[in-house]
Amino acid sequence: MNRLIIIEGLPCSGKSTTSKFIAEKLGAVFVDEGTGSHPADYEFHSFVNNLALNTFSTEEQALIKEKSALRRDGHIVPLGEFSGELFDKLLRYKIYDFLPWETEMPIMLDKWREFVKSVKPDERYVFNCVLLQNPMCETMMRFGFDTERSAAYIRSICDIISPLEPFVVYLHSSDIRSAIEKALPERGADWLNSVIDYHCNGAYGKANNIIGYDGYIKALEERQKREVEILRRLKVPYIILSDPQADWQKAYTRIEQCLENLVR
Repeated sequence: MNRLIIIEGLPCSGKSTTSKFIAEKLGAVFVDEGTGSHPADYEFHSFVNNLALNTFSTEEQALIKEKSALRRDGHIVPLGEFSGELFDKLLRYKIYDFLPWETEMPIMLDKWREFVKSVKPDERYVFNCVLLQNPMCETMMRFGFDTERSAAYIRSICDIISPLEPFVVYLHSSDIRSAIEKALPERGADWLNSVIDYHCNGAYGKANNIIGYDGYIKALEERQKREVEILRRLKVPYIILSDPQADWQKAYTRIEQCLENLVR
């Protein structure tokens, strides 16, 4: 039985809605992105190794140790538990934003291992992304890695989650610009400015002269191309739905057919 179903695609492709639909159909646990307490991902946490911890005051160290979890040679720190000056200091070690890849990667893979061990035999989960989107934002956009290096990391995740027999639903967009613009009234200018900034100022953006909104769209087009290429090479069953926004009823019918096969 496929105990982990992951919905992937670019921003504004309908991942959240599709994830909820599948979770309801299967009676599975739905996990959205941005929850802050994802069972397989660190969304709003920092990692402070023991060497860095020594730069904090004795009082600060005590607070960090009280609220954090020991991992490898340091502490996983939930940033939501802190405020003020200490929060600002901990933010410098935020996972996904400031850690070097050599530090971050093993921590993330450990988190996936912990999740797999925690899943009960009768449990099923539906994730809104994290298998392709999060790794690609890190490896491609932030660090500027090529497709092969991104794929190697994603394969490592797939090896870990293989006991859960994962299944991927990919929502493919042929007109990325239109999808983004259609969602803008709901997401707002602050969201758009933040994602443009992220894509322009990471290693990929700087290396490829990604500038402004047009550059952001081009970066998404390349990311989608790479994600589909990687997905097709993974040893994980999947379905790619082309432009599901054009006919959600048709898309959901295809998903239901796949779900019926998954249950059998």
